[in-house]
Amino acid sequence: MPTAIALLRAVNVGGRSVKMAALVSLAREMGFQNPRTLLQSGNLVFETAETADGALEARLEAAAQPRFGFPIDFICRTAAEWRELIAGNPFPDAAKADPARLLATLLKRSPPDGGMETLRAAIKGREQAALAGRTLYVVYPDGIGRSRLTGAVIERHLKGQGTARNWNTVLKLADMLD
Repeated sequence: MPTAIALLRAVNVGGRSVKMAALVSLAREMGFQNPRTLLQSGNLVFETAETADGALEARLEAAAQPRFGFPIDFICRTAAEWRELIAGNPFPDAAKADPARLLATLLKRSPPDGGMETLRAAIKGREQAALAGRTLYVVYPDGIGRSRLTGAVIERHLKGQGTARNWNTVLKLADMLD
């Protein structure tokens, strides 16, 4: 059975949080096989016959809302898409030198034409960004916490929702696919 990754856009919302054991339980109840999580930040890996697309995201969101009592956005990828994300990294030197400062932001949808140009114009620091399909790669050489290139800025310019994972987490999730 194919493997999928579902990333929660926000694990902690308004003081409420999603426990990973409860997320695994929800996945089992939904019929997914071998659900498992990584860290406490909303990384779910499981086997499913369903395609990891918008329909699966919507099904997870519909099941999570009543279970957790607040809306949760999911962004899903297939194992093949995850491997392509890794292979397509335009910043391999940053991945080796400081993987915690390289983020892959997974987007629900491809941004509209011109979105990447407006995002690049909004970058005020030394950050570097590159877009490949529904993945935005960003290097934060001065650290993420100090940067003005926040998730909200990215979403505003790319006109859609996304969730970011640092390169260490990206690789750990890849290890869970095997």
